[in-house]
Amino acid sequence: MATGLARASVRHRRSGFLAGFLSVFLGAAILMAFASMLDTAGGPGVHGTDRTTLTIMAMVVGGWGAIVVASAVGTTLAVASRQRAAELALLRSLGATPGQAVRLVVGEVALVGAAGALLAIPFGYGGGYGLLRILQDTDQVHHGIGYRFGTAALAVGAGGCLLAALAAAWITARRTARRRVRDAQLDAAGGGHRTSRFRLVAGVVLVLAGANCAVLTATVLDGKQLQSQSVAGEGAILSSIGFALLAPVILRAAVAVLGPLLETLGAGGQLGVLGVRRRLQRAATPMMPIVVCTAISVGTLYMQAIWNSAHPVMNADDKSTATLNYVVVGMLAVFAAVMLVNLIVADTSARHREFAQLRLTGATPQQILRLVGAETVLTLVTGVLFGSLAALLSIVPYSLAVTDKAVPDTSPGIYVAVVAGVAVLTLAAGLGSARRTTRVPATAVLRGAVAS
Repeated sequence: MATGLARASVRHRRSGFLAGFLSVFLGAAILMAFASMLDTAGGPGVHGTDRTTLTIMAMVVGGWGAIVVASAVGTTLAVASRQRAAELALLRSLGATPGQAVRLVVGEVALVGAAGALLAIPFGYGGGYGLLRILQDTDQVHHGIGYRFGTAALAVGAGGCLLAALAAAWITARRTARRRVRDAQLDAAGGGHRTSRFRLVAGVVLVLAGANCAVLTATVLDGKQLQSQSVAGEGAILSSIGFALLAPVILRAAVAVLGPLLETLGAGGQLGVLGVRRRLQRAATPMMPIVVCTAISVGTLYMQAIWNSAHPVMNADDKSTATLNYVVVGMLAVFAAVMLVNLIVADTSARHREFAQLRLTGATPQQILRLVGAETVLTLVTGVLFGSLAALLSIVPYSLAVTDKAVPDTSPGIYVAVVAGVAVLTLAAGLGSARRTTRVPATAVLRGAVAS
């Protein structure tokens, strides 16, 4: 029964599953591209440095990419499942058991995730082929090596993304379904206020692990070795994911500090601050891609700039490392940017009923746009701040290890460009989706919400 209900639910609410589909589709395509390097390394006639280079590309770059992608896919599906809290509470009040509610959500995610993973296979194949051509064109792998796409690509890319999506949906739905119906309804109406103990502990542990990588890079590792850059990069990745997990707690503190400033902007700023306080969990969701995108892009590009300034003449190993860094930044930045837009549009569009009710009580579309703008600016500033802090955990220790200077002799242009790109994407996604929502008459929105 749950399988048939899940199929009917997906058919009826196709737009509601778009965010989850895109996250699995894009994440699976990226992971399959990297994992196909393992298939290629295991092919006939691949030996020595060629096999080592391909394996490093798959295990090191793809490994960290898998962590970032799995975190993003899990977050997106958890958000989508959390948005169903009111619906699940209604099903429980009608007599559905917690197990039936969980099977419904997991069945929906399985259908959407399987479609995303299957459709991503051609793009993962093409991405892996392009990656091999880059390695061959930069003379890191011989041109005679043939491209292979097989078990590793499908298992790591499609299987890994689908598993992360199912795990996130099961955990979120199970937590919601096990609560009392009245508590679940109140929590759904308020947008969620509680951050689980597991999430808090995991966030603190990851931030401390990132700080430990920074200390190791600055005090123990030799700046002339590739290992120092690898460990310093781990510091930015681990701490950024840790800050992303702690986003609700961080955002609550940011509201206390920046809220009075935003409230001076008028009714829109005051409503924006109140909205973030009321729906802290959902408001903190876009912080994850903001923090991760800022940390990885700024950290990796500045580490490469530090190395380039200290070694004007690059050997073959230096070129290989630079290629790895630019590939990491390029693919993960694109993924994080898509996830950022995806999450903001999904969250803002889901508030169409709230915006319609505000308009019926007298709020103008411009006031609603200022409300969304104030919320978005608060999330953006906080996310960029902690993304920059995570990036510093790789930049400062790596600069000390390579140049004996805490502040590197590099241009601030990289930081300005990355932050400007993140800001444009965040504001355009938030304000654009809010503007589209307010164009529909409020009464039509509420009639549609009641009918659905």
